[in-house]
Amino acid sequence: MKCYICNKGELVKKEVPRELYGKAIGKFKAEVCSHCNEAFYDEETSRKITEKTKKMGLWGLEARTKIGVSGSVLDVRLNKNIVNFFHLKKGKEVRIYPEDEKRFVVELA
Repeated sequence: MKCYICNKGELVKKEVPRELYGKAIGKFKAEVCSHCNEAFYDEETSRKITEKTKKMGLWGLEARTKIGVSGSVLDVRLNKNIVNFFHLKKGKEVRIYPEDEKRFVVELA
């Protein structure tokens, strides 16, 4: 069967490592394109991946927020899941720098 994305490679069944947010989740069965290396998971495997990410506390970390104001400066509020994932506490130092005009990076110091 041809790849659904590039339409050039053949799909080969194999186990592939999966990670989310830099954390290894495990190896899962997938069909992988021999050309573009895109992995496709069946419904049952996708369900297993979702269950595992929920157990690991990785599910639902992405969130939208608005820029707020604190005195004369702008702030970005972080939801509880992000705070817990990074073990953040008030007063913890971070480094912030631009990656491009639409993205900035916040690194724990």
